[in-house]
Amino acid sequence: MNQIESDSQHITLVTGAARSGKSEWAENLAKKNEKSVIYVATAIVDSTDREWLARIALHQQRRPSDWRTLCVPQQLVQTISNALASDCLLIDSLGTWVANLLDRETDSWQEIQNSLLESLQKTNADVILVGEETGWGVIPAYKSGRIFRDRLGELVRKIASIASDVYLVTGGHALNLSKLGQSLEPN
Repeated sequence: MNQIESDSQHITLVTGAARSGKSEWAENLAKKNEKSVIYVATAIVDSTDREWLARIALHQQRRPSDWRTLCVPQQLVQTISNALASDCLLIDSLGTWVANLLDRETDSWQEIQNSLLESLQKTNADVILVGEETGWGVIPAYKSGRIFRDRLGELVRKIASIASDVYLVTGGHALNLSKLGQSLEPN
């Protein structure tokens, strides 16, 4: 494990395809956590998009009433850095967060990504991150699609290299890749 060892910190990555059950699995893990759960929503709420609002409402209905919710479309580093050892952050999702920062130039993005990884390694909070798998299909025909797919794929891989547990959720089933798989060296 490449993670900085700490008795009070646990990083978990839950990844998978759209509608696979990854958010539900992450919520299940958070419910079992003994710390105070803070749901960190990365989505930007568009009050004119009814379908998007319905998706958000579905997520909200599943959450226990004692969970706090923070809307953090971009400032994940600060949110993680400010978390207490008594907190469990459930960050949903990395794909939405990457999309919110897609306009950043490559150098700026690399700095943001490195800051996120550093904040994850330094926090004393438990952190559960939901990240989409987007690279299982065709290569996007548009530059912005390729940038998104490549940035998200690289970020998910780097987080997986420091995570205590990595789950792949597909077809409503969660596989603990940390126990079943062989880790590659980070690139």
